[in-house]
Amino acid sequence: MPHDRNAPLWPNDTDSFFRDRRLTPRPQAPKQCVATTLAMLTDSDPEHFVGRINTQDPRTWSAALAEWGMRLAYCPTDARQLLHYRDELLRLDDLFTVSYYTPVDPHDILRPPSADGWVCGSHVVLLHRGTILDPQGGYDLPAPDHGCWDHHTKRIFRVVPAGYPHTL
Repeated sequence: MPHDRNAPLWPNDTDSFFRDRRLTPRPQAPKQCVATTLAMLTDSDPEHFVGRINTQDPRTWSAALAEWGMRLAYCPTDARQLLHYRDELLRLDDLFTVSYYTPVDPHDILRPPSADGWVCGSHVVLLHRGTILDPQGGYDLPAPDHGCWDHHTKRIFRVVPAGYPHTL
């Protein structure tokens, strides 16, 4: 297979898993964006996930979602700004977790980590069809209006049914 600098996030535009899902934004407690994002996906309490997941290990997020019939599927990305992926995400028109770096200085992303492993902050939001649900403020708004697109990508996962192949 030839080298492709722009691998698609998903192999087709026809899959539809959670387009009809109803999601309600909710505000996060400090440093609980992952737990709150999972709670929004499952309509449960963020405290259900605290201590059960590792915020830096999405495999634990995916395993925790299985209880509600969902898992996370990997989408190939790199550290480009999310703007690079926006059109494709909106065209796929489904449900995704979108994580991005929130450094004070954009150069921090490529610096070696501190002695305790810290590189820089990050955040995760849900993209459901054309709407972003942001736990940082507990709000939703049209995806193009959210400020995440200028940030560098950390991870993008598609939310899929628990039995779907290729999940984390």
